[in-house]
Amino acid sequence: MDTPFTLDIWSDVICPFCYLGAKNLDQAVARFEHRGQVVIRHRAFELNPRAVTTGLPLDELVAKKYSMPIEQAKVLHQRLEAQAATLGLTWSLTSAQPTNTFDAHRLIALASQQGLADQMSDRLFGAYFSEGSLISDRTVLSTLASEIGVTNVDDLWLANALADDVRADEHEALERGISGVPSILVDGRFMIVGAQSVEQMTDVLARAWARRVTP
Repeated sequence: MDTPFTLDIWSDVICPFCYLGAKNLDQAVARFEHRGQVVIRHRAFELNPRAVTTGLPLDELVAKKYSMPIEQAKVLHQRLEAQAATLGLTWSLTSAQPTNTFDAHRLIALASQQGLADQMSDRLFGAYFSEGSLISDRTVLSTLASEIGVTNVDDLWLANALADDVRADEHEALERGISGVPSILVDGRFMIVGAQSVEQMTDVLARAWARRVTP
């Protein structure tokens, strides 16, 4: 069977559960018997489309958004950092800079045209969660792109290139009723919502493959 086995992943590069989910999905795909036919398509989703480019520190932002004491927000972030550590990731949420991600999604769309979407997405995750980079800054984005070999980034900033692609992804998410991320559409059949475990993701991949073989 030569038809690609598609994984459409709606996510945002400032979403901790998207980063954790991406790492779990990597492991699930590596275990998948038909991994050679897997095609991953990164789809844009902005957690806060109205976010400004600079704003409150993450602890303060979360405390304000969920009406909780800032100390509680810090504890939640410490737990996320510990969870990330189990996947070999070193996070520093105290230095994370919440920001607008529209241009970051445009950059992933450009990287996708060059076969580098996986690498670009992962690099943006690392820059935000581990390095405290401001990923709405176009100079920062250009530097990150050059690190993994994405070209023609300057042309992206000269016009509104690929903005329609980002909006189309977001519109499709709305049409599908996606309100949170990560959301992964597996082979157009099953939806994985949230940072599910490797085992859960592996099971869904297997069930989706079985369904295409025996409708």
